[in-house]
Amino acid sequence: MNVENAVIPSGTQIREFFTVENDGPFAMLNLLRFKDRATYGDERDNDCTGRDAYMIYGAGVAALIQEFGGSISFSGDVTGLLLGTVDELWDMVAIANYPSHAAFMEMMQDPRWLEIEVDREAGLAGQLNIRVERHF
Repeated sequence: MNVENAVIPSGTQIREFFTVENDGPFAMLNLLRFKDRATYGDERDNDCTGRDAYMIYGAGVAALIQEFGGSISFSGDVTGLLLGTVDELWDMVAIANYPSHAAFMEMMQDPRWLEIEVDREAGLAGQLNIRVERHF
């Protein structure tokens, strides 16, 4: 298994993600890797870590997720690995719940999400977003 962290999905990944037969509720498992220092594309002078920048995004996106009918059900720091092997562990895990893919897409197109996205990109070294549909 090859694991590759990324910050921005490819066009193909976006099309495949939103081409689903079931537009019901789903959860998004977020495996997050932070930069040591946040890097903003506008060269702003900042003294914040990647984690700090992502937490600015996290506070804003949590409010948006709730507004669009979803919730954050879990977030926490990764502290160890019991089974399997990876070159580097992720720094944090979060699980967000969405009522539908349509609601998720609408949230991502909201101007407020676009405003805070800069903090997400500044803070992340890489991320895996894994869609999960509940069985129970």
